[in-house]
Amino acid sequence: MKKYHFVFDKTKKNFNLKKIFLKKYKNYTPSQSNLIIVLGGDGFMLQILKKYKKYNKPFYGINRGTFGFLMNRYKGYDIDSYVRKSKLITISPLQMIAINKNKMVIKAIAINEVSLLRQSKQTALLRISIGKKNLIKKLVSDGVLISTPAGSTAYNLSVHGPILSLNSKKLAITPISPFRPRRWKGKIISDKSIIEIKNLDLKKRPISAVADNIELRYIKKLKVNVNKKIKFKLLYDKSNSLIKKIRSEQLKKQ
Repeated sequence: MKKYHFVFDKTKKNFNLKKIFLKKYKNYTPSQSNLIIVLGGDGFMLQILKKYKKYNKPFYGINRGTFGFLMNRYKGYDIDSYVRKSKLITISPLQMIAINKNKMVIKAIAINEVSLLRQSKQTALLRISIGKKNLIKKLVSDGVLISTPAGSTAYNLSVHGPILSLNSKKLAITPISPFRPRRWKGKIISDKSIIEIKNLDLKKRPISAVADNIELRYIKKLKVNVNKKIKFKLLYDKSNSLIKKIRSEQLKKQ
């Protein structure tokens, strides 16, 4: 028997639906449940995945937002049937360790991407290294982002980054409006890589770092890598799995 814990985003779309679901199904606590049902959009799903990761439960998302790339399509109230026919996938997030201008160390995880953005009228001036090798000695741009395969169809695609297959074991490094080198399109790297980015002009060209929905300002340098010790378990309808959604976006781009 499935024991569900329901999490509803506080939107008008969910107001009546919440009453119906909680009347039809018992809402167990997160620790008592064996599945967490999330009703909302992609942004809400990202928040809940991080908030509830300590329980190590699978998640089934139902789209009540706009695009809902990380979610399943809303089809009705028969959760038991949809869950029974769903397929499990696991994804690991990016781990970001950032140091700000006050030498404070801040850690965060990102399921979609880590992005660095200029926070003033001046372009960012960045050095990007993979391990001990410089990938770009001086990148003059509005910023740069590191994307997971799951996030490669989100902000990464909007800035003309590559779409990565879910099982590719790759990450995408994509510049945001590069000025120098003007034609640098970024790089696809192994998900075993450790990426280090340094702000080369902290005073004149401040930058912020964003890990999904967490923003940190006045970043001096940061390190990003995949944290394979963390595994999020997501359930998707077989007819519209995350793998199929990514493939569909790849075909659209072509």
